[in-house]
Amino acid sequence: MSESKLAGQFFDAAIGLLQRVRDEESARVAAAGTAVADTVAAGGRLFAFGAGHSSLAAQDVVYRAGGFAVMNLLTVPGVVGVDVMPATLGSALERVDGLAGAVLDSSPARAGDLLVIISLSGRNALPVEMAMNARALGLKVIGVTSVAYATETKSRHLTGTYLKDHCDIVLDSKIAVGDAELTADGIEAPFAPASTVVTSALMQAMMAAAAGELVERGIEPPLLRSGNVDGGTEWNGRVMTEYGDRIFYRH
Repeated sequence: MSESKLAGQFFDAAIGLLQRVRDEESARVAAAGTAVADTVAAGGRLFAFGAGHSSLAAQDVVYRAGGFAVMNLLTVPGVVGVDVMPATLGSALERVDGLAGAVLDSSPARAGDLLVIISLSGRNALPVEMAMNARALGLKVIGVTSVAYATETKSRHLTGTYLKDHCDIVLDSKIAVGDAELTADGIEAPFAPASTVVTSALMQAMMAAAAGELVERGIEPPLLRSGNVDGGTEWNGRVMTEYGDRIFYRH
């Protein structure tokens, strides 16, 4: 079977975006890593939130081999992935005013914690209000978004603002509006989105920077090992016991 030209074009597009965020966002990734390390060192807790497909990158740093044990998923019922029926309900809930405040008020998040909010467009009410409310509660907020949406689309929040306007640090994924890297003759719509690849890479780069920062301070990063390697389960048990008061996905 011959190599697919379109498959190769997608890989090229994704690699190009990864190289761009590496080169253009390196300082902000380092700053985000420092903020994560500051929170861990001070005894704070880490949370990640994303709606719809943006939730995939949030879930990618929670309870996984090589990840921080103290990173928790902040969930909003109905918007975590596409498991709700109908799937379109999740998109509708992202536009509901007041939902973010209710979720934060009932969550374990508190002043001194850190929340990473992932939203490709950053234009819907849910991520905007999540950032606004989190900062009002005293959390440090890192936003992972495509800044291009703020210049090429209209905000859906009553303030006219975007996620990027309410964050302490913003990581720009550089994804073009529409999130589709390819076009081709005979295919009517753009296709092959790369936002998950790039956003997940930004998240992992941030956590890698945080691990390095903690080591420089003489602090062992609270990392999990794979449960499928010898000794992994025992290692994870020790880490989870040590950091049990900052882990909420076990309850």
